[in-house]
Amino acid sequence: MSTGADILDDLRWRGLIAQTTDEDDLRAHLDEGPVTVYCGFDPTAPSLHFGNLVQLIVLRRLQAAGHKVICLVGGSTGLIGDPKPTAERVLKTKDQTGANVARIKELVRPFLDFDGSNAAILVDNLDWTAPMSALDFLRDIGQHFRVNQMIRKDAVAARLNSEVGISYTEFSYQILQALDFLHLFRTHGCTLQTGGQDQWGNLTAGVDLIHRVEGAAAHVLTTPLLTDEAGNKFGKSEGNAVWLSADMTSPYAFYQYWINIPDSEVAKLLRVFTDRTPEDIAELEMVTLQTPHLRLAQRALAADVTTLVHGEHATEQADTASQVLFGKAEPAALDADTLRDATAELPGADVQPGATVVEALVQIGLAESRGAARRLIGEGGVSVNNVKVTEVEAVLQEADFLHGATALLRRGRKHLAAARKAL
Repeated sequence: MSTGADILDDLRWRGLIAQTTDEDDLRAHLDEGPVTVYCGFDPTAPSLHFGNLVQLIVLRRLQAAGHKVICLVGGSTGLIGDPKPTAERVLKTKDQTGANVARIKELVRPFLDFDGSNAAILVDNLDWTAPMSALDFLRDIGQHFRVNQMIRKDAVAARLNSEVGISYTEFSYQILQALDFLHLFRTHGCTLQTGGQDQWGNLTAGVDLIHRVEGAAAHVLTTPLLTDEAGNKFGKSEGNAVWLSADMTSPYAFYQYWINIPDSEVAKLLRVFTDRTPEDIAELEMVTLQTPHLRLAQRALAADVTTLVHGEHATEQADTASQVLFGKAEPAALDADTLRDATAELPGADVQPGATVVEALVQIGLAESRGAARRLIGEGGVSVNNVKVTEVEAVLQEADFLHGATALLRRGRKHLAAARKAL
């Protein structure tokens, strides 16, 4: 098992520490190890996202260092909602929350080892919160909280100073999260909680509760908010969140997000999200400076993170799709889902099998007229599925529509469109 200095120094080098309750005490505590640590994930959506991935990476590293990890899915806290600084959350129904809990439990499994002598534990806080009566909650837990301290929490203070105010429901969220830490301390000996730095107030509420009720010490470690040089949060793609569920952000779109990371940011994200060594990352930084057009650091980042989240096959397909779109690989190598995802944003039109390539070029907008289309073919500037068209009267056959759905038409090197099989 790694020492406390080893794991904390590694986390700090990787940019994964924003705050700790007392770093010297935490180092000593980790040295005594193994320590039991938990992180909570609220089911406010049917998927986890970029920010949750950071927390899963921290748990993964702590488990690899020999510590015991607990992954908590918030079946109860998800029904309440962590206060946002600007407005009250729209509460999910119990059925919606339950469905989200089930999906998230499956999502976290690939990131942690749930077998063997140091198996991770997966829990749902609804299991210990639901049986508790309101009177028991107020008497046994509520008595340990002081309102004057609770209103100092950043999100709560922001809401109290706004026109919308804050409901008692959301105001109570920090008590529920503190109860989780106390319960896991009692049942699993959990003494460390991790989370994002914007959760500092909620996390330290649990430390305070354990100290008040049990007279024991506990610790908190938070990760920084990941932003680019302009201060914009990572984890958005064209204004949309980057989700970990394949049905919300496709593996191809997920891979492309990482491929498009700017050169100035790629080394930072390699440290955060991959297991690559300092030497490996330093080499990739040098390659980026010398040959930025190859985007080798971005390709390494995309491959590592996509494999972690979606598996090797999805990574291979996403990489092949990228090569296909640049005319460097055979489209037939793509499975139906990847072909659909990779061509979803391409210009195009519905085309009937049996239409001539000339007709298709005009229909999908790659040529202004049939005469122009014929000239393009005659000059060798047209391909179907990355195979050059040599006959002016060539016809799109049924087999040209890959997976019975799409044929890729290219004009020159840069202009690509999708002929989608007309139904």
